[in-house]
Amino acid sequence: MTTAQVTESPTTSLSSDDFKAAFRQHPAGVAVITANSGNGPVMLTATSVSSVSADPALLMFSLSAHSSSTPTIRRAETVVVHLLGAGQLELAKLGATSGIDRFANTELWSTLPGGEVYFPGARAWIRGRVLTSMDAGGSAIVLVEAIEASTQDGAEEQVPLVYYNRTWHELGDHSQVA
Repeated sequence: MTTAQVTESPTTSLSSDDFKAAFRQHPAGVAVITANSGNGPVMLTATSVSSVSADPALLMFSLSAHSSSTPTIRRAETVVVHLLGAGQLELAKLGATSGIDRFANTELWSTLPGGEVYFPGARAWIRGRVLTSMDAGGSAIVLVEAIEASTQDGAEEQVPLVYYNRTWHELGDHSQVA
């Protein structure tokens, strides 16, 4: 197998507005990521989480350089990635809202034995060790080795939460095409 490398920059580039418009037409699963690098927990909502490998269990996500949570997540040794169902829409909105105390409602979250903050109500969560992060344009890409996972009882019956064209949606039997 060969790996292609781009050695020359293209002479023209797609505008960020056109790029964003194209990706608005691509639905993505919704996740909440929590981390703590020693100065208190942070949380953000992400639609960029994807599996990389099952063996070893690796996942990745991207972070905007503009997010106040990015520096903490990049310094953290571990993160918890929460995969959300439609029933956790309020949790997704909490992670997507700036300028608030996302951990004010202590009934929503708890801590794992390693000290990581997590949301037990999430459809599923994965605790992982941050292997590396790298700058990528105005973002950072974070590679994580999964070390623990849990799914909520009945998670298979819960419909996933997705984000599409700037709005929240749920997947279910009504959206199945094949």
